[in-house]
Amino acid sequence: MSELKAFIETHVPNIENVMYQLVEQLNAPAKLKESMLYSLKAGGKRIRPLFVTAVCDYFGHNKAASYTIGACVEMIHTYSLIHDDLPCMDDDDMRRGKPTNHVVFGEDLATLAGDALNTFSFGVIARMPIAAETKVELINLLSVAAGAEGMVGGQVLDMEGEKRQLNIHELEQVHVNKTGALLRFSIESGAVLAGATEEERVALVDYAHHIGLAFQIQDDILDIEGTTEQLGKTAGKDIASDKSTYPALLTLDGAKEKLNEHYELALKALENLTGDSELLRDFANYIVRRSN
Repeated sequence: MSELKAFIETHVPNIENVMYQLVEQLNAPAKLKESMLYSLKAGGKRIRPLFVTAVCDYFGHNKAASYTIGACVEMIHTYSLIHDDLPCMDDDDMRRGKPTNHVVFGEDLATLAGDALNTFSFGVIARMPIAAETKVELINLLSVAAGAEGMVGGQVLDMEGEKRQLNIHELEQVHVNKTGALLRFSIESGAVLAGATEEERVALVDYAHHIGLAFQIQDDILDIEGTTEQLGKTAGKDIASDKSTYPALLTLDGAKEKLNEHYELALKALENLTGDSELLRDFANYIVRRSN
């Protein structure tokens, strides 16, 4: 895991520098940019942008473009968190150990900051100095991953699921879309930037599918076993709201078994790659072993 630790320490500052500079250079109202940057700078492990760079690293591709795509993914992810925390949604006051955006800036500006992060991401990709067909493919993939067929659709399924107990298939569909779609884009976008073959992309998308589910199962487990201080958000909220989760459907031990199953399947998908995939294996381990 020392290779992964070094990779994270090397690339997170570069990703964040690109992301912050993109927002700071916007010709937009100062208070709007302040609200956008407040949530972007609130912390987080930057797993999604790191996956973009990790896949580019696997293919030996120039990492500069991966930082830009990674910044866009993180802006989309951050906008979704700002909106998730709003009173009309999950109504949370804490995110990453800090007051949520709407608590600091008000519901109106928080909503608009989320809107701005979302729309800005697509414009950033459109202006990248890469081949036009690559930009079009990336914009299309991101629009699917972040929109009605992906993250937003998954959020709706999750909201509908709060009114009844979901079965395991329905719960998986929620998370394939709500959490998995953006992770899948992060991994596949690195392959697009690097010009991967169709076989390599299929293997990486399979890997991403299982990583996305493992990520959510671990989140569900941590909601039970973690503390508010460790998580940086309200612990135990899923139980309090009687929400459908993997531990609720499978028991805590059953959820841990399912987590390990998806971890093993993610590693198996990497066997279809011919190069050294040790870093991607380490990332899979990092996802399932993280404590917050």
